[in-house]
Amino acid sequence: MSPPPVPAAEQAPLLDVRNLSVRLHTARGPAFAVRDLSFSLARGDTLGLVGESGCGKSMTALALLGLTPESAQIGGELYFQGRALLGLEEAELAALRGNRIAMIFQEPMTALNPLHTVGHQIAEPLRLHQQFDATAARSRAIALLDRVGIADARRRVDAYPHQLSGGQRQRVTIAMALACDPDLLIADEPTTALDVTVARQILELIASLVQERGMGLLLISHDLGVIAANVNRVMVMYGGMMIEAGPSPQVFRELRHPYSQGLYAARPRIGTPRIDGRRARLATIAGSVPELVDMPEGCAFANRCERVIDACRGAVPALQAASPHHVVRCLRAME
Repeated sequence: MSPPPVPAAEQAPLLDVRNLSVRLHTARGPAFAVRDLSFSLARGDTLGLVGESGCGKSMTALALLGLTPESAQIGGELYFQGRALLGLEEAELAALRGNRIAMIFQEPMTALNPLHTVGHQIAEPLRLHQQFDATAARSRAIALLDRVGIADARRRVDAYPHQLSGGQRQRVTIAMALACDPDLLIADEPTTALDVTVARQILELIASLVQERGMGLLLISHDLGVIAANVNRVMVMYGGMMIEAGPSPQVFRELRHPYSQGLYAARPRIGTPRIDGRRARLATIAGSVPELVDMPEGCAFANRCERVIDACRGAVPALQAASPHHVVRCLRAME
């Protein structure tokens, strides 16, 4: 489902990230969770961040919301609707969170407060940011629950999180995120721990709401298949850096970086052939993501790459154009 076209008058980026870095203090010393990351997002645009756990996806989202650990050092520039986010006071950031920028967190059971009804939690941003009274906020909460597909919303509005299924709780977090009609929606692994049918319904719901409301969408996932089917543009991250990015059809048609190729090969597929009567094992990428404090001097993927050469270990490869609008950070991408 494609988002509506962006009018010429609104072509300025909704979100503009320039050379973002996030430096963390760990027991073993300083480590960069995000390194020199730049991208932009227009109103109505959809961008997917993909990579294994520890690649910097969620930390990027937290940096946008000003929710990184207190000891973290943030570098670069962040602009939302032309307004610089870095350096804002906490009260100013709080006025944006849940209002103009909203996030669907990865695990709804921890994102929801077990001591309050779901209706209370959906109504809270309405009362805080838009000064709804209790009656109007409750009415709006019921309408939002109905919109995200919760059956019998008038009764469910008074339910507590533990009384709902995993799929219903995820729909509640979506309703909370959409309560104030945000301009930017960040969805961090919104289908984690959901079965395939519910996951598809959640993704279709998010896509329809983005199209309906003209929001910008930043979809975070470790699954290239999910990203390919749900966003217009994709950015593959590894070691806190962008290693490949561009329009989704183009990137998935070409897949220049060995890491992108490995992720795509590892996706589950219907009709996987059987060997000796057993379903063939999924492809895997050897090794694991290096610890943040153990990042090599050169390409972060070098120790897991089957195409590595000595030059890969000497310095971090620069981004290069693989084709119009498609960039990749690999010395051997054009071979």
